[in-house]
Amino acid sequence: MGELLLPLLISIVLTLVVASIVFFIVYKNIEKSKEKKGQSLVKNATEKADRIIEEAKKDAENERKERILTAKEEIQAEKAELNKEIKERRAEVQRQEKRLVQKEEVLDKKVESLEQKEQKLQDKLTELDKQKEELDKFVDKQNAELVRISGLTVDEAKEYLLKNVRETLSHELAVEIKNAENKAKDEAEKKAKNLITFAIQKCAADHTQETTVSVVPLPSDDMKGRIIGREGRNIKALETLTGIDLIIDDTPEAVILSGFDPIRREVARIALEKLVVDGRIHPARIEEVVEKAKDELEQIIKEEGERASMETGVIGLHPDIIKLIGKLKYRTSYGQNVLNHSIEVSELCGIIAEELGLDVNLAKRAGLLHDIGKSIDHEIEGTHVEIGVDILKRYKESEQVINAVHAHHGDVEPESLEAVIVMAADAISASRPGARRETLETYIKRLEKLEEIADSFNGVEKSYAIQAGREVRIMVKPESISDDQMTVMARDIAKRIEDEMEYPGQIKVTCVRENRAIEYAK
Repeated sequence: MGELLLPLLISIVLTLVVASIVFFIVYKNIEKSKEKKGQSLVKNATEKADRIIEEAKKDAENERKERILTAKEEIQAEKAELNKEIKERRAEVQRQEKRLVQKEEVLDKKVESLEQKEQKLQDKLTELDKQKEELDKFVDKQNAELVRISGLTVDEAKEYLLKNVRETLSHELAVEIKNAENKAKDEAEKKAKNLITFAIQKCAADHTQETTVSVVPLPSDDMKGRIIGREGRNIKALETLTGIDLIIDDTPEAVILSGFDPIRREVARIALEKLVVDGRIHPARIEEVVEKAKDELEQIIKEEGERASMETGVIGLHPDIIKLIGKLKYRTSYGQNVLNHSIEVSELCGIIAEELGLDVNLAKRAGLLHDIGKSIDHEIEGTHVEIGVDILKRYKESEQVINAVHAHHGDVEPESLEAVIVMAADAISASRPGARRETLETYIKRLEKLEEIADSFNGVEKSYAIQAGREVRIMVKPESISDDQMTVMARDIAKRIEDEMEYPGQIKVTCVRENRAIEYAK
């Protein structure tokens, strides 16, 4: 209401101000013309000013009444809207109260049901407590009778029984382990050593260590400027098309290609060698030569796959699988070329299978394909074993080959002797000295882990990892560990090493127990 009256008051004030100004002007005119017009003009001016003021007052009063009427109408409309909103909210509150009452009734029923179930459960627990009490009385009675008959207390009888069981089990377990080891050694050690030695000697494959760089020789250092090109456009085009970094430094007559993808690096190497020989180096020519290099590399990959198939005698492979095998030439595992490794494993599998009278073709086929997943494991998610199994299933390889590939790292149980041979051949090829590079940090961690596992057993005085981690020698406390217990301990340590560590080949666990009697003659 105050907001509506404020403009009305301002209007009235403005009207009065205007009237005053008019009056002042008229008054001045009257003063100037006093001598000419006299008192009549003054009277007329005064009357005129009074009329103007009266009209202004009437206008202001009319405007005030109109604004008051408008304000009352707006207030009435807002009041009606507010009453409507209040009614709606009251209705909503009533609906919510009704729903709450219904929910409360449902909860009351559930609480009543739970109370009944709780009462039943309490009755059962009471009955069980009574039965337990009766059982405890019966057990106490029996224990008392046993104490009377044996002349030993319950604790003494427990200790005596546990001591006898421990001694008996420890001795029997040690004897059983020794017998089993002696029998296995007598039957298998000589034959296995001869067989593996024969296979290794017969199969000698060359291994080259791949790196992340390739070096392209140049006829002269002037060629470096042509490779870079004006404002670097040639080198930028070559790097963009191949995805490989070109390093042009102070190395005389050479350009270094750097990249983690060996296939892309090989494309860049072939393309750059062709450009150097051709001499025409510009972006359009670079694009043409890179495409030719890719086609040439595809042919090389195919030829490498066919060479591996012919060399191992594995025939009937799908053309796509042959290409994947060829790609393995440009993949490495710990510095070992995967294609050469696969060929070596295939040859080892064939030799061992032949010596054991098994299926040579199956063993060689599984050995050649066991790492097929590594050809595209950088393109597809998953382990190389899972990828390899999917590839072989897609091209309908036999179930025995698929199982051998799936089991060669122990992901599943081998279902044939040929699968076991693939596991053994893979370990032989990987663990052969010089086949794979091993960082100093990994080597030290493996030695520390061996000693940590051995030192964690009770009764161990000190352990030493020797022979590059191929053997761990453990000194036990003779007063804490008996000969029988030492045999069991050696087996437990070996089992824990198998469970917690990953390593090629085998690790020998040797426990040493020594008693010394020292006396001095004086």
